[in-house]
Amino acid sequence: MHNYKGLLAGFGLAIWSLTQHSAVLAQDLESASLQPRNENGREIYNANQFERFNPRTALDMVRQVPGFVIDSGNEEERGLGQADENVLINGARIAGKNMDAETALQRISASNVVRLEIVDGASLSITGLSGQVLNLVTSSDASGGISGNFKWEPRFRRSGDSWLNGEVSINGKLGKGDFTLAFVNEQFRNGVQGPEMVTDGFGDLLFRRDPEIARFPFNAPIVSGSYTRTSDAGSIFNLSAEVAFPRPRTRIDSTRVTVNEPDILELFTRRENEWNAEFNIDYDFALGGGRLKLIGLQRLEHSPVDTFFGQTFTDGITPPANDLLERILDEGETVFRSEYSWSTSGGTDWGINLEGAYNFLDAEAIRNGTPLANGNSKVTEYRGEVIGSFGRTLSDKLSIQAQLGGEYSRISQTGANGLTRSFIRPKGSVTLALKPSATMDLSLKIERQVGQLDFFDFVESVEVDQNIGDAGNPNLVPTQSWRAEIEMTKRLGPWGSGTVTIFGEKITDVVDAIPVDTTTIVNGMPVVILGEATGNLPKATRFGVGLVSSILFDPIGWKGAKLDFEGNLAKSSIEDPVTGIFRRTNNDEIFSYEINFRHDIPNSNWAWGGSIEDEDSADNLRLDQINAFTFDSVFATVFVEHKDVFGLTVRGALNNLFNRSETFVRTNFVNRRDGPIDFVEDRSRRFGLIYQLTVSGSF
Repeated sequence: MHNYKGLLAGFGLAIWSLTQHSAVLAQDLESASLQPRNENGREIYNANQFERFNPRTALDMVRQVPGFVIDSGNEEERGLGQADENVLINGARIAGKNMDAETALQRISASNVVRLEIVDGASLSITGLSGQVLNLVTSSDASGGISGNFKWEPRFRRSGDSWLNGEVSINGKLGKGDFTLAFVNEQFRNGVQGPEMVTDGFGDLLFRRDPEIARFPFNAPIVSGSYTRTSDAGSIFNLSAEVAFPRPRTRIDSTRVTVNEPDILELFTRRENEWNAEFNIDYDFALGGGRLKLIGLQRLEHSPVDTFFGQTFTDGITPPANDLLERILDEGETVFRSEYSWSTSGGTDWGINLEGAYNFLDAEAIRNGTPLANGNSKVTEYRGEVIGSFGRTLSDKLSIQAQLGGEYSRISQTGANGLTRSFIRPKGSVTLALKPSATMDLSLKIERQVGQLDFFDFVESVEVDQNIGDAGNPNLVPTQSWRAEIEMTKRLGPWGSGTVTIFGEKITDVVDAIPVDTTTIVNGMPVVILGEATGNLPKATRFGVGLVSSILFDPIGWKGAKLDFEGNLAKSSIEDPVTGIFRRTNNDEIFSYEINFRHDIPNSNWAWGGSIEDEDSADNLRLDQINAFTFDSVFATVFVEHKDVFGLTVRGALNNLFNRSETFVRTNFVNRRDGPIDFVEDRSRRFGLIYQLTVSGSF
């Protein structure tokens, strides 16, 4: 058993002593400045400006850039589409689906970073980018040697310890190119516990589940590699591959207690043995006065999933009640894409992008030995996209980027609800980038967006623990929206930087729950059976504001101290299909924020800090349910870090300092949400302190 009280006391003493030490050192010691220099409209940070953080990887550097937060875009969308990540590496977007910005940066050694550049995306000849974009400039090891990074990050908590969470990557020269190999094991042992009360529509207790213990272990070994080669003529060849074996698990044990009745032991489990693989290749070369980039991607996923809910009655008479859903899910994606760009003598950047993709979901489902009527189905999509782009600097303070095109999609489904449909949808955007002064950037973007349908909404699904399901709907159409966004970045000199983003959206064909009632004949009389599926509601609106800022305390003499803030506030509105009253869209973010503080003590290898974060989202509504998920306090963390323990960086952290709990309330109605309440489930679960050790190094 962990000595939690002793660890907490020792951790607090260490932070107190470091605070006292830093107060003395801050009076007369200098630290490296994080103020960039301006060069051709770009903010430039040299790699040595981040030495005080003793970075091991490029990711360690990027996370310390004042006022910048990595945005990995929409990772769930099929295809590659236009660039939406705000990170470039050597002026090029990060290719692939599994390789997001954080993953790519984590595998670049800090020793290979030359500089970091912040630039307005609309001034680049890369369609889709706008606002603040970071370009990482690297150089390979000319000596041809091998270098690498590793990180070991065990966590200790009452729900289980994860000793094998970590990553190791190596990179070096291979012939005339550069290679990277990485092995990652993503592991956690999440868990919560607490009572659940179930009451009737009048608030009277029906029964309680006490104790109720939920465990969510996860393990995912991942092997990946990449190879890059630049020819003497400037052609660039990239090759990458990844294979992963995620093993998510869920187990919830509870004792159902009812007054004057024998207890019922309940067990819910979910097991998934997935493997997925991705292969990506691209080639960028000069052609006809411009450059052509050809990209090919193949991704496959196989996921057998078993979900079980069982009840064991302690009266010794009633037989057990079991419900088992077995599903086999196969998914695949094949993408071919070409991007051709050129510039005219007048300074205009032109481009045309073509993309073709084939996607599929093949689902098989059996519930207690009987196939689901619409659970055995294959959904396929053939999709094509063409986008033309235009970019031009109108003056030394104003530039414009525009892109216009559309996409074609043909979706087919086999099985009980087999159907084939086609869509043609226009899409595009116009972005203006204005630089009214040397310390301010403004960006205005108006965009026509086309969403993508979730193939799982086409097939029938069941939640066995709740005995509820979705019928599946082959008539779904993709969401479309108009979005306007204004982004303003203000540099505060030695004090740091801040970015404010204001946006508004007008959305049509919103994907939400809709009724799919059916009529059957019982004893010669028609009876309506109420059902629901994921469908489309006519329209919705959404608007909000976001703030990203960094405050450096060097100007007041507190050398090495930095405060980062990221926050979002949003409001949406949609007419409810049951009540006719306007409400927020399902699960829409209401607010979120994260505050991080870090102090690198000058003339020492010590750093300390902490963070606070919180969030709230709108309820998730079914036609006969209201599901509300909330937290009772903020999630807080403190850490102490030493940057040279036998050449390693060692950090100790305490997470969830305020013993945050999560509360879930499910209100079930007799028929629809405009009728009487049937029963209410109310549970509150805590997950306790989380102790985390991080050991990282380079070789």
